[in-house]
Amino acid sequence: MMGHQEPQKDLFSYHLDLDKRVRADNPLRRIAEKIDFTFVRLGVAKFYGRNGNESVDPVIILKMMFLLFYDNVTSERELMKIVAERLDYMWFLGYGLNDEIPNHSVLSKARKRWGTEVFETFFVRVLEQCMQAGLVDGSKIHVDSSLIDANASKDSVKRGPPELIAALKQAYQAQESKLEDTSTPADYQAVNDRLMSTTDPDAAVARKSGDSARPRYHHHRVVDDAQGIITAVETTPGSIAENKKLLDVVQQHERHTQRRAHTVIADHKYGTNQNYLAGQQSGWTTHMGDVLGKQQGGKSQQDIFPESAFTYHAADNVYLCPAGQQMKPRSFRQDKGTWEYALPKEVCAACKLRAQCTRATTSGRTIHRHEHQELLDRARTQAHSPEARRNRKRRHVVMEQSFADAANNHGFKRSRWRRLWRQQIQDYLIAAIQNIRMLLSRAGQDASAGAAALKIGAFEAVLMVLLFLKAFTRTIPRRLTSTAAIALP
Repeated sequence: MMGHQEPQKDLFSYHLDLDKRVRADNPLRRIAEKIDFTFVRLGVAKFYGRNGNESVDPVIILKMMFLLFYDNVTSERELMKIVAERLDYMWFLGYGLNDEIPNHSVLSKARKRWGTEVFETFFVRVLEQCMQAGLVDGSKIHVDSSLIDANASKDSVKRGPPELIAALKQAYQAQESKLEDTSTPADYQAVNDRLMSTTDPDAAVARKSGDSARPRYHHHRVVDDAQGIITAVETTPGSIAENKKLLDVVQQHERHTQRRAHTVIADHKYGTNQNYLAGQQSGWTTHMGDVLGKQQGGKSQQDIFPESAFTYHAADNVYLCPAGQQMKPRSFRQDKGTWEYALPKEVCAACKLRAQCTRATTSGRTIHRHEHQELLDRARTQAHSPEARRNRKRRHVVMEQSFADAANNHGFKRSRWRRLWRQQIQDYLIAAIQNIRMLLSRAGQDASAGAAALKIGAFEAVLMVLLFLKAFTRTIPRRLTSTAAIALP
């Protein structure tokens, strides 16, 4: 006999247990079991008085902000609507069916009252749990950054003389970008000295590949090599150059993990003299790409002698050029810490090798040597080693996976709120959530043996396939493979 449900509202509800209504394998069950949100009460107690109206439990507020990014809910208004409809959300928050869901403004008021410290603490506590589960090695790390679109349109950007923009930023209490942290040379005026978004004054106008300039933030991140756990994050205006934050984020990684970084891996944008020196002085193995090598590979440097063709004699402090002439130190650049070596103009002008030595029409060839050149040479030797090239290939996979996961699942690429401190809260929450997901999915593995005992990652799997194909093609006649050679990294 076919049944028929009468859509009649029950007058009373008895014995409805949400714990039985939420399935056993719901991800929120494992999160509630593994992650302690109650620490927030002690952390924010100083922001609340002893009299007056009772606030929403800070634990519930933190859990709601967690859900906002965990499921990438479009807005806080939408989140409050969803909470009332989803039994697992209500169970996770500790609400009953008849409990009143708070207004969305509770979240924004709490953020303003708490600041960033609570969310940084949340991120660090989750990281500590990942370490206790054996998911963090700490010795080999990957560093990269990503631009995030601010919650402000290009139309909000106002242009004016530097004096006017400086006055506006002061009125808006905007976060200033220090000139030494930007990519702007000291003898040029920064573009953002003449621009400001009135919607989000902290967001600097920045351009990224394939897109026009607009207000953006810069997210800097450290990811541990062992399991891809995020160990350090820093948020800055978009005008802050990524290579200027390498030392800061690596030191943050060491504070959070209480372990010294041994190998630091990054792309060529980080491979500056300053970062190489900082790395060597800190005891790192610098597997960072060489920005100088990229520059020397340009057309202006083709068909002329490379700097390696000039031999340095430490005893006499001179360079010997390919023509056998001694180049003596001429001047010292205090801003770069380099000595300049050169020959008299008339000597270079009469040289038979001049066409192979320089493109200059009036002067001769100059060679620059850093005051700590030995450390730079050691850093570049490490950077150009086969192991460093393999690590940078793996870095591309590890970092791209981390950023792609954040963008696809947690709304990483666009700011939800405005002003730098709110963007920092967003980045702490997203990084903590990504670590929680990895903690829940990988904590069951035997991670105590370290990276050597881990399952094969994506890059290693691709490499094994390529090695197999290379071995396979050796058994095929050369005429069949001549047009389809396989190049291995």
